[in-house]
Amino acid sequence: MNTLVRSAVRCLRAGTVCRTGSINGQVLYGSARLLCAAAGQTDFADMVKKDKVVVFMKGTPSQPMCGFSNAVVQILRMHGVDEYAAYNVLEDQDLRQGVKAFSNWPTIPQVFFNGEFVGGCDILLQMHQNGDLVEELKKLGIRSALLDAEKDKN
Repeated sequence: MNTLVRSAVRCLRAGTVCRTGSINGQVLYGSARLLCAAAGQTDFADMVKKDKVVVFMKGTPSQPMCGFSNAVVQILRMHGVDEYAAYNVLEDQDLRQGVKAFSNWPTIPQVFFNGEFVGGCDILLQMHQNGDLVEELKKLGIRSALLDAEKDKN
């Protein structure tokens, strides 16, 4: 991640105003929240738009490091969603704090569909249970494997 985002994350943690850089020798200052909204979103916005499904999680899909991340992986797997971008927030503290600031959501994992924030484990589980996840995946051009499983039962 770039230095500007790291600086903003540090300031966010401290709740202070921080130096953001300089233009023509003039030092620029800004609030950390504004900085995250302006500078940090560019990086995260690009990250969440690169793939149809993006998950910021603890660990990796093959080795989740918390129960909530594991639940998200299992829900996606049940629906046949095997290809998605996954970012391990345990590898980079700035990534972990930055995505929380970007989405304005305090917990990990975080799920994005087509660049839009969906929610965390609780939201994805609720969508799975009430059938909304099948519909949302359909909007992404992904056919849920659960539809085929229901068809096989009948």
